[in-house]
Amino acid sequence: MRPYGWMLVLAAAVLAVDQASKLWAVSALSGGERVTVIPELIQLRLLFNPGAAFSIGAGATWVFTLTAAAAVAGILYTGRRLRSPAWTVVLGALLGGATSHLLDRLFRPPGFAQGHVVDFIDYGGLFVGNVADIALTASCVVLMVLTVRGIPLAGADAGERPSS
Repeated sequence: MRPYGWMLVLAAAVLAVDQASKLWAVSALSGGERVTVIPELIQLRLLFNPGAAFSIGAGATWVFTLTAAAAVAGILYTGRRLRSPAWTVVLGALLGGATSHLLDRLFRPPGFAQGHVVDFIDYGGLFVGNVADIALTASCVVLMVLTVRGIPLAGADAGERPSS
């Protein structure tokens, strides 16, 4: 299978795990219930987030819908040039997380393109997120490392560094 295919497989896996975990959270954590996983560090509690990280921009949900759609389109377009296994993983996880958030925005209440993202992993009261957020954050960190190290999306074989 080519890197683009692997990117799509990873994206589908992230999407499936995120949506399944949200389905579980909505059914198991309703009613404001809190479940302690690691005391003082991680709890499970259900929130519906109309905004971005930390609920920023809660009144502009449609902007996040358009942003997620643009991110999905951009990753699908850029992914056609993939040759690096590391970039394949990064773009696959980014695509899965962005697609899952886009689906929440499009199809969850309160309505089409105004939907709220399901968040349920509370990190010690700092913020509440979901599996897609973990994939997006980890991918962004690896993306920065790949960029700083000069590892190209396409061109050089895996493990080769571009000549300067």
